[in-house]
Amino acid sequence: MTGALASDLRTYLAENPGAVIEDVARDRHVPPRTVIEALPSGMVKLCQGGVFTDAMQDITQWGEVTLIVHTADAIFEFTGPIPNGEIGRGYFNLMQPKGLHGHLRHERCAAIAFVERPFMGKSSAFVAFLNVDGGVMFKVFVGRDETRALRQDQLERFRALAERLGAVPASEEICS
Repeated sequence: MTGALASDLRTYLAENPGAVIEDVARDRHVPPRTVIEALPSGMVKLCQGGVFTDAMQDITQWGEVTLIVHTADAIFEFTGPIPNGEIGRGYFNLMQPKGLHGHLRHERCAAIAFVERPFMGKSSAFVAFLNVDGGVMFKVFVGRDETRALRQDQLERFRALAERLGAVPASEEICS
């Protein structure tokens, strides 16, 4: 992305930090990772994707969260606890017979983004698992309490996980 296009994207996101990442990426013809990295300073921390299993194992302890998979054709949302998983046959397998289960290509995870930003007039926080193509594999959102505020216990775990995994501000990115 050229300097002028990157600057234009950063300006747009400074004015619209709650824009839907995938929509901006499609409209600007850039990968979603580029959009995430262009969010205003302080909203994004990144770490290497090699800690995928550590991140997922921690998230399984958070309780009810919302997992979102956003494609060009659909947005799937699951709200509930993320099941435990283990690596086998080349996948990170979510080990649950009902509810959320499946097989994740963990080796394609190039980076993990921890994003805190406004969205639809409220604070939001999510972990985005970013693939080697710059796409979003899926996002896990910090849950909300009965007043629709972010659950403070989960927000603390979210921030602690970012720190434990060595996430750094996007402007200091050390992973690719």
